[in-house]
Amino acid sequence: MAFGADQLDKRNNPENTKTLQSFFGWYYATITFSALIAVTLIVYVQDNLGWGMGFGIPVMLMFGSAVSFFLASSFYIKLKAKTSLLTGLAQVIVASFRNRHIELPSHATNEVYHIRKGSMLQVPSEKLRFLNKACVIKDPQEDLTSNGDASNPWSLCTVDQVEDLKALIRVMPLCSAGIMMSVNVYQGSFMVIQAGTMDRHVTPNFEIPAGSFSMFMMISIVVWIPFYDRIALPLASKIKGKPVRLGLKQRMGIGLLCSGASMVASAIIEYTRRKIAIEEGLSDEPAAVVHMSALWILPFYILGGLAEAFNGIGQIEFCYSELPKTMSTIAANIYGFGTFISNLVASFITSMVDNVTKRGGESWISSNMNKGHYDYYYCLLAGLSMLNFIYFLACCKAYGPCHGDNKNQAEKSKKGDYESIDDS
Repeated sequence: MAFGADQLDKRNNPENTKTLQSFFGWYYATITFSALIAVTLIVYVQDNLGWGMGFGIPVMLMFGSAVSFFLASSFYIKLKAKTSLLTGLAQVIVASFRNRHIELPSHATNEVYHIRKGSMLQVPSEKLRFLNKACVIKDPQEDLTSNGDASNPWSLCTVDQVEDLKALIRVMPLCSAGIMMSVNVYQGSFMVIQAGTMDRHVTPNFEIPAGSFSMFMMISIVVWIPFYDRIALPLASKIKGKPVRLGLKQRMGIGLLCSGASMVASAIIEYTRRKIAIEEGLSDEPAAVVHMSALWILPFYILGGLAEAFNGIGQIEFCYSELPKTMSTIAANIYGFGTFISNLVASFITSMVDNVTKRGGESWISSNMNKGHYDYYYCLLAGLSMLNFIYFLACCKAYGPCHGDNKNQAEKSKKGDYESIDDS
């Protein structure tokens, strides 16, 4: 993803933000569409035409994509990494700790701080000032070599290294708000069990497998992203008479609200399903099918898909736009790291709810859904989602305006042809 964004990233171009927004959106839609094909068409081929054909088709597709990738290699923009970024970040932490006893200069000048050759940064920012100690030159003769490099990079870092770490620290709180969204998405495993106890017939002769309902989340992502990029935004621009778009933090916030709404919908649906099961005398028959269509659980998948489309893509674009270009690889992987953490958080919440609620009798998340209270569990997640949204708003206020949105708006406002929702 970072490599693809590097091909389009022209940070001096006023249209850069719009270009990257489209790229990240279409990239996410393409990946989701590929997953949708895998769980539908490829699975069908494996079941009906054999495993050989089922594995052969992906092999041919991968071979074709690899050939096309290498054929265009001469046209790619290739950014060469001069040093290890992670090592550089670690050096800042170690150097700032080693220099923790020194006093920061009251008047910052480029003679006090170690500056990388050719860098535009002359002095570090005032935020997270304790890290500035990592780039303070205490004794030029001892700290610097004859060519101006640091004698010991674990004791003296450049201003660029310090600012890279600061930028990473600043984006992490906002990105961490997306963990709760992924926790809600992982409730799809319970939805499979829930769908198995409901009427899954679309027609008298066609029944959707319980495990296939997750495809509706993929479909909502694949449908929404092109609609948003090619219909919603152009239509809004036509109505306003000038280009409009949602800011990065607005999209992330909308995604969190959609995620919370999916849990509210799930709680209402499960309350209704459980009530019908009890009325039909199926309390002790967890595998029995109640007279309620499984299509009622689609709001969970649709809202969950919209949550990923807004928050997931918005978060990836936010990290890529806010972090220095040298950190593009890290920016592209922060969302994936958050998804990994959300797995652990989801498991922790599930275990805690099970251990606490079963003390009073039947667990909320009992293996018998008709005796458990999954509706209470979903309400708990909805409440946590609301608290998480408040946390997100606090992080937005602390972070301030997004650099990418401000830069794009400033360039456009000079031409008088731009309108966007304020992201501050």
